[in-house]
Amino acid sequence: MVASAYYEPAEGITASLKQWSGGDSQALDGLFPMVYRELHVLAEKLMKHERVNHTLQTTALVHEAFLSLSSGQKPAWRSRTHFFAVAARLMRHILVDHARSLGRVRRGGGAKKLSINGMDIVGENGPVDIILLNDALDRLAEIDERKARVVEYRFFGGLSVEETAEILEVSQPTVILDTRLAKAWLYDNVCRGKRNEC
Repeated sequence: MVASAYYEPAEGITASLKQWSGGDSQALDGLFPMVYRELHVLAEKLMKHERVNHTLQTTALVHEAFLSLSSGQKPAWRSRTHFFAVAARLMRHILVDHARSLGRVRRGGGAKKLSINGMDIVGENGPVDIILLNDALDRLAEIDERKARVVEYRFFGGLSVEETAEILEVSQPTVILDTRLAKAWLYDNVCRGKRNEC
């Protein structure tokens, strides 16, 4: 995530997450204001790849993701990075579920060009839709879970190489290599696949 003076210090967020994991419900009450701005930035990044007239607004995406994160079983949060990685995954699923509920056309559907940290995923026939990318990531996860998570954390979560390496407990060169290999796999399987959906 982008380091900025506008964001809460990582230590404060991590401490609140650990208190919440430990059963302190008051920590949850104080957490939302601490993470809201970063969640909003994350949601804005995701919404940039959606059509202009998308019916799900950025603020609604933030609130829906936080409600999902705060309801049910409390994860054993390790750090602020872990929290935002999980939030990115949830936002991805919310957007995909929303697109599917509207019966969005699989080919493009008004989506903008998708990019993994500056590396475009675009086919010969135009942009790759979020549903296509989601389905391809699910297939990649069946073959290589870590490479799928690298794409998810870097593209959907906006995590840096360093943060992705931290959350996956691998080296930074491994994250860089995984990003390259995953991008090539996605292009081959989404854009050059037998279905030729790009």
